[in-house]
Amino acid sequence: MTEHRVILIAGVSGSGKTTIGTLLAERLGWDYAEADAFHSQANIDKMSSGHALTDADRLPWLRSIAAWIDDRLRTDRPGVVTCSALKRRYRDILAGGRPEVAMVMLDGDRDTIAARLRARKGHFFSADLLDTQFADLELPDPDEDVFTTPIDGTPEEAVAHIIAALGLAPAGADRGEADQSSQ
Repeated sequence: MTEHRVILIAGVSGSGKTTIGTLLAERLGWDYAEADAFHSQANIDKMSSGHALTDADRLPWLRSIAAWIDDRLRTDRPGVVTCSALKRRYRDILAGGRPEVAMVMLDGDRDTIAARLRARKGHFFSADLLDTQFADLELPDPDEDVFTTPIDGTPEEAVAHIIAALGLAPAGADRGEADQSSQ
């Protein structure tokens, strides 16, 4: 079994990537990177004005996130990174040929996610763009080895689910304790 050294948390905007990714990185004691930090100012401006990004807009962003992943693998520093990764070709850029990368797709219904987006303050992504995210979403095929976790519980429950499913040990716990706690 491949040891995962990078976990990519994927899902539509508002699904909880930042919250779950941050919490997961803290629990594991790993580095964390927020996908939004990789966007160009032009992309942020475009989304802030209510316009969806095109594939051409996203490509440099995806390549920047992939470079962060490669840096973690090359320097043996485990990390958690977020990215919507809505389409298979995006997921291929981010994790393709990298067996040490585990991809987790956050799964939630449109109404729940829309309510979260409406409640979110100070973020450039408009709730009005959610339908474009769901329109672009290509659910992972079985051959992609993408783990799906529901977001209908608390973020802590989602993180516990991810840690158990991937057989990871939280920071400060030895492998035996982590294995026993997931049984």
